[in-house]
Amino acid sequence: MQFLTPTAFWFALTLPVIIAFYLLKRRRQTRVVSTSLLWTRFLAEHQANAPFQKLRRHWLLLLQLLILSLAILALARPLIQGNGLEREWLIVLIDTSASMQSTDVKPSRMEQAHREVEALIETMDETDQMMLIAAGYPTRVIQSATSSKTDLRRALGKIPAADTGTRLAEGLKLASTFAEGLEAVQIHLFTDGAISDLKDQQWPEADLVYHPIGQGGENVGIVSMDIRPNPEDPTSTAIFAGIANYGSQPRELILELSLDDQLVEGRPLDIAAGATASQTFIANQPEEGVFKLSINLKDDLEIDNEVSLVSRLPKSASVLLVSQGNRFLERAISSIPGLALAVTDTWDPLASEQADLIILDGILPESLPAKHLLAIDVFPQAWFEKVTPEESPTVVDWLATHPIMRFSPLDNVSIASAGGIKAPSWATPIVEASQTPLILAGEEQGRRVVWLGFNPLNSTWPLRVSFPIFVQNAIQWLTAPEQESSWGNLHTGEALVTGADHDSDTVNIRLPDGSVQSLSLNPETTQFVFSDTFSQGIYQIEHRDMIERFASNLLDPSESDTGPRSTIQLGDYGQITASTQERAQVESWRPILLLALSVLLFEWFYYHRRTV
Repeated sequence: MQFLTPTAFWFALTLPVIIAFYLLKRRRQTRVVSTSLLWTRFLAEHQANAPFQKLRRHWLLLLQLLILSLAILALARPLIQGNGLEREWLIVLIDTSASMQSTDVKPSRMEQAHREVEALIETMDETDQMMLIAAGYPTRVIQSATSSKTDLRRALGKIPAADTGTRLAEGLKLASTFAEGLEAVQIHLFTDGAISDLKDQQWPEADLVYHPIGQGGENVGIVSMDIRPNPEDPTSTAIFAGIANYGSQPRELILELSLDDQLVEGRPLDIAAGATASQTFIANQPEEGVFKLSINLKDDLEIDNEVSLVSRLPKSASVLLVSQGNRFLERAISSIPGLALAVTDTWDPLASEQADLIILDGILPESLPAKHLLAIDVFPQAWFEKVTPEESPTVVDWLATHPIMRFSPLDNVSIASAGGIKAPSWATPIVEASQTPLILAGEEQGRRVVWLGFNPLNSTWPLRVSFPIFVQNAIQWLTAPEQESSWGNLHTGEALVTGADHDSDTVNIRLPDGSVQSLSLNPETTQFVFSDTFSQGIYQIEHRDMIERFASNLLDPSESDTGPRSTIQLGDYGQITASTQERAQVESWRPILLLALSVLLFEWFYYHRRTV
């Protein structure tokens, strides 16, 4: 047991005063009060002429000494170590994702997390060490291990909720790394449970304590939005959106679509509880602009009630298809507006010079052209050292976040055969089988490349809607030199990669809040990377007389689903249950003081019983 105010024991010097009152001779004048009633009878039986009497053992004296002793003990504030959090090392991991901005608890879930962490800080003694980690984009150590409560409170105030998705997997890995080799260590996880990245997370060796944040989940959010050219009218644009109601009640709302702050359409929408509604808008777009879709509804989370996307008009491009014949591929390419398609069954170097994009469908020239390439079922030796045939490969995974794979899943697609290869260093596998990559994307020698390791005609893929969408995505990615900057739309926290002007040393980026960041350019590269996209909104690249916009949006269904969770799935089999442990250090002065008051009440009761 410890004492928070040990100086209170100086009041023990008052104990002899009670004994002195017991020894003193009785005064001639008598005043009857509750605390002296028993003294009156005692003094009447034991009169003395001397100022002091002989000390005798009497229960009333012991009772008075007990009351004062209990009061002094309560003032000393005794501290008892509990069974729950008796640890020397405490690693606190705080979720900083967008869902922590929810206002189902006032003023927000992040403020609730701050209050609970502050309560945990109060339980520390001089030997405890605590570390604060913010799990988000990026995951970072806010405060290294320290016993200073002042430093911990100051660091805690620097942890706000961001506009990004959840990154608890990285946070748990970092916390587990710090916990290695330490004894008596606990990892305290403060999160609302809106998590989508713990599927492959291993259980840490340290004790893991889950502190659930939040109480309600009445939220409606925009969970998806995409912009595509209208194939029926090149002067208009199609906007696709998905709105989800994660609450327990049906909601009535108004969807408002605007282009450069000019209202295009307002549409009422009734959405049932737990349902997702898909909406399509067609809007005339004479020039490049920003489409904004918003929900005029008050709910727990506001950030997912608005999405802004930069929309650029399709640019004309010439495409050369070298193929022995593939009607599915030709039809998918022809449906893309703004493309001039030329088809040939033999390789012609002169024709390739006039094309912006070359598609090699089963035909491999002696030397690869220095153009952007969509290579289908060809295996250049410059890319692959060894090719091993793979019969009936099964698609096991695809990179859904890559622009080429948007809205293009390959589940239940059967493939007769493919070429088994090892991906070169410049390529990223975006579709994989169990033994080999099936589709690669990357930049090699200054050109963009998308490679398919199988013939689509020897599969069921051309019969799926995802095939023409994949072709359109791939051609759009290949014919857009600025990549994401050309499309202009990212998820919050994703890095922007765009082309760099060698005639300049710096470029300015204007953030949604109006502040400006200057980015130094590397003259040895053709691109620059901007990673500070943590706020939702419109960004501007300002370079000389050129201004280019791009958007950063949440668009994360797991963040919009703000319902409270008592358990969190960790890996395939593990579950984290909400903590029910007691505080590490519990002050016990309250029950002691109540005991002292109980003794006084007993004396008061005895007095009234004697006088009735």
